[in-house]
Amino acid sequence: MAFNVFFLLYFGLRFIAANDKLWFWLEVNSVVDFFTVPPVFVSVYLNRSWLGLRFLRALRLIQFSEILQFLNILKTSNSIKLVNLCSIFISTWLTAAGFIHLVENSGDPWENFQNSQVLSYWECVYLLMVTMSTVGYGDVYAKTTLGRLFMVFFILGGLAMFASYVPEIIELIGNRKKYGGSYSAVNGRKHIVVCGHITLESVSNFLKDFLHKDRDDVNVEIVFLHNISPNLELEALFKRHFTQVEFYQGSVLNPHDLARVKIESADACLILANKYCADPDAEDASNIMRVISIKNYHPKIRIITQMLQYHNKAHLLNIPSWNWREGDDAICLAELKAGFIAQSCLAQGLSTMLANLFSMRSFIEIEEDTWQKYYLEGVANEMYTEYLSSAFVGLTFPTICELCYVKLKLLLIAIEYKSEQRESSILINPGNNVKMQEGTLGFFIASDAKEVKRAFFYCKACHDDITDPKRIKKCGCKRRE
Repeated sequence: MAFNVFFLLYFGLRFIAANDKLWFWLEVNSVVDFFTVPPVFVSVYLNRSWLGLRFLRALRLIQFSEILQFLNILKTSNSIKLVNLCSIFISTWLTAAGFIHLVENSGDPWENFQNSQVLSYWECVYLLMVTMSTVGYGDVYAKTTLGRLFMVFFILGGLAMFASYVPEIIELIGNRKKYGGSYSAVNGRKHIVVCGHITLESVSNFLKDFLHKDRDDVNVEIVFLHNISPNLELEALFKRHFTQVEFYQGSVLNPHDLARVKIESADACLILANKYCADPDAEDASNIMRVISIKNYHPKIRIITQMLQYHNKAHLLNIPSWNWREGDDAICLAELKAGFIAQSCLAQGLSTMLANLFSMRSFIEIEEDTWQKYYLEGVANEMYTEYLSSAFVGLTFPTICELCYVKLKLLLIAIEYKSEQRESSILINPGNNVKMQEGTLGFFIASDAKEVKRAFFYCKACHDDITDPKRIKKCGCKRRE
């Protein structure tokens, strides 16, 4: 009763809002209201119930797609089309089953309703489905003349609808993108988004460095976003790293795809460039457009992008939300190459040393006492950052360097210093003028991330008498803090 009151009020509102009052009476919803709402009030008044034309309410399912669009659930054209087809198919099926249910349980009027048979509604649904699919098992069939006459016309229309709608629905479901889902963020686990030039070479090089075992436990999930589905080799690479890598098909120029990869909660977004492209300026322009799209969607996201030409970096400064101080950065490959060449002219071998420091390599043991052994031992070292222990607060940089080298077997080369205005700057070997502050970030050269942890765990009270640096771990007073 409450639903019928609601539909009656809804009918009145639609009539008031209708532009064409005459055409309003011929709409599907209006016809449904004519045959379903008044009989309910009449049955209440007469204290009698009649099956009637209640089955026509199934035609309201045709509007299911519009409701989902209004709730912003359906956004793509394929999803809207799929729901439309399913709604029309199901509503026609259920409505026809309701008519058969009515006439079979009532009987023919010219036979004084004596030729009726008891069929449940779901048996009628089953009958209509096997009829529409041209199977026709014959276990359930219509006995009344009205039911058989209706089945004749329904076979013609239902067969046409079944033959056209079902293949189209299957095609739409089959055309769903394999990588078209959404990323589900895990509590306590960070994730970064990688986009741009996604190929087997670029992804394998990135994963080889980012997920290197020397980095200790990398509790960061990598989400790749690209508008082209991966080939078999790239797909196999993703499967080998399935615990930390996910791929989604889409474009960073589409806000819907950015929402799918949860760009607003990502720690950073990395944009890879095609180093072998024929037109470097066009490649830089594409990456700048990606930066603009991401910043328009979420201005606070940290972006690190690769650029091929130095002069194109200036265009990034025109983006209002681009902020170097918040971690946004552009790595220019041409600038790096030119800088390495220039520094090699001043100090021979500097470019090789820097390349070895910033590339992740594991130590390869050689038994012979040759120059290759010492060279590979040096190549296995990389640059790492770690916060210095509170035991270093108040000490000068040379004192800490000596302590780290002698006691911890670490090479400290620089620190991140914060001025009174809380502005950060990196100081390389600052000398005796700078004293260490609380929470200072140090830059170390070490073989892996576990070694650098000694600088964070070091405690003068607990570790002063330890000679083996491998025994320097989290102590009791650190736990109490």
